[in-house]
Amino acid sequence: MKLKKHYSSREVASLTGLTARQLQWWDARRLFKAAVAPHRTEAGGFTERRYTPLDVLELQVLGDLRRRGFSIPRLRRLLATLREMFGVRLYEAIGDGGPTTLFIGGDQLYARMQDGRLFNLDDPDQSLLMVGAEIAIRP
Repeated sequence: MKLKKHYSSREVASLTGLTARQLQWWDARRLFKAAVAPHRTEAGGFTERRYTPLDVLELQVLGDLRRRGFSIPRLRRLLATLREMFGVRLYEAIGDGGPTTLFIGGDQLYARMQDGRLFNLDDPDQSLLMVGAEIAIRP
């Protein structure tokens, strides 16, 4: 697949498994805004929303989390926590080379810092320390 500068809602839907209606709903409720918002054309219609390749990557992760049963409010908290507490976007936390790595343990979401600290993203004020195969909770 050749990377494009922007992808239409229809292309994003086919790449992520989300529907165009979900993308529209998420955009309207500010869960995930399109990189290029729709606007009225001279003919009186509207253009499609446009998404960047990084947006598509993030939407694939959000779609997967949604299919695993994660609620919209929980996804909203995840995005806000990554942005506000860790200073990263979701795409920066899904690989293993960034300052924070996102991973799932059962129905829990965790962020692992480069120094080995773990944070339960449902309660990011509580850090966890991995010791061998055990996880110790630190306030």
